[in-house]
Amino acid sequence: MVLLLHGGGTGAWMWRDQVPALRERYRVITPDLPGHDHSAGVPFGSPGEIVADLAGLLREVAPVPAGTAGVPGTTVVGFSFGAQLALSLAAAHPDLVARAVVVSALTEPMPLPFLSAGLVRAAAPLGGQRWFARLQAKALYVDDAMFDDYLRTARSLSAADLVAMTSANAAFRIPETWARFPGEALLLAGAAEPRALVRGMRELHRRLPSSELEVVPGAGHGLPLQHAAWFTRRLSDWLARGRSPRGTMQDDH
Repeated sequence: MVLLLHGGGTGAWMWRDQVPALRERYRVITPDLPGHDHSAGVPFGSPGEIVADLAGLLREVAPVPAGTAGVPGTTVVGFSFGAQLALSLAAAHPDLVARAVVVSALTEPMPLPFLSAGLVRAAAPLGGQRWFARLQAKALYVDDAMFDDYLRTARSLSAADLVAMTSANAAFRIPETWARFPGEALLLAGAAEPRALVRGMRELHRRLPSSELEVVPGAGHGLPLQHAAWFTRRLSDWLARGRSPRGTMQDDH
């Protein structure tokens, strides 16, 4: 089974290019995180509460423990804020997660985090405006085919949830138990992402040397959307082969 966790400000729809390919071989679960899109009525709470809920979901839909002989177990894939949740879920519940794919997780402080939170709070009322959403969508590599989904999600995300999520994202650090994760892990990031993010992804790999790290040249913060076809192939190949040789980056545009 594959659990896909979207990034903050997006929704399960961001995996639209990956889901059809994955469903040919796996059961795929794509929840909307609390406060987002179809889960807009669910209070955001805290990352810890979300991870606990995700663990409960896995116990319900995939009750066989990870690592059971002959059973591949669950792979959790997360992007950005969803990658932080994937990290936490794998580190805290290795009995449920057999493999983890962490895409662009921020694990180190960014410059002026309080200013960033203040800017998010001030800009929150603009989130539902079509012109502003266009600018944000472009920054996240959301294409025209997904823009209506992005706009719907932006309008569903309350200012309080947006600020809470931004603060949680900035405060996230690598779980101490990550170094003891017994499963396989694939770590992906774009070379053009913020230095602190790329540095943190390298630290994730250092703490879990058995993991596989790839920093993709020219890619920004939005790898599953910016290079969707490449990302789908990379993920599918890794799932099929386990620890795989590095993929060859191709321009899918």
